Amino acid sequence: MTTWGFIGSGNIGTTVARLAVAAGHDVVLSNSRAPETLADLVDETTTSSELLQAHLPGSTVVKGFNNIFFQHLAVLSRPAGAEDRSALAIAGDDLEAKKIVSEHLDEIGYDAVDLGPLSEGWRTQPDTAAYGVMYAVDPQAWDQGARPASAVEVAERAAASRRHDQE
Repeated sequence: MTTWGFIGSGNIGTTVARLAVAAGHDVVLSNSRAPETLADLVDETTTSSELLQAHLPGSTVVKGFNNIFFQHLAVLSRPAGAEDRSALAIAGDDLEAKKIVSEHLDEIGYDAVDLGPLSEGWRTQPDTAAYGVMYAVDPQAWDQGARPASAVEVAERAAASRRHDQE
């Protein structure tokens, strides 16, 4: 059994925590206040995951769960090998850490799409092709039903994503 730790206990964190507990893991959640005070700095300098990694030099950060609505995350979990299994994108600088995260995603019912280093995590940020809409039955009404998104679809949308500052 593995203990999963979450920085942030919002909708995604609590949904993933529930999926992890259902898969037999222990979960530890944390919560912080006033993250919006860093928003301008994050926009100017990097993705939030890279900033987090810089503040936690003794830790390894793997970005995941960024591009899926929590209600979709809660209902799209499928067993390994299921034809309608969804995938989630991850990004990180440590290959072993990404392997572990991929294994944990598998345990809670998702395939992983490795975007590469943490610096590529921006590909799943809001307003990119890989942000959320691929899991929605109706992209105009995100909370009106979920549909699976395969590893191929997630990878294609991530590859098609463009940075706002490069448009």
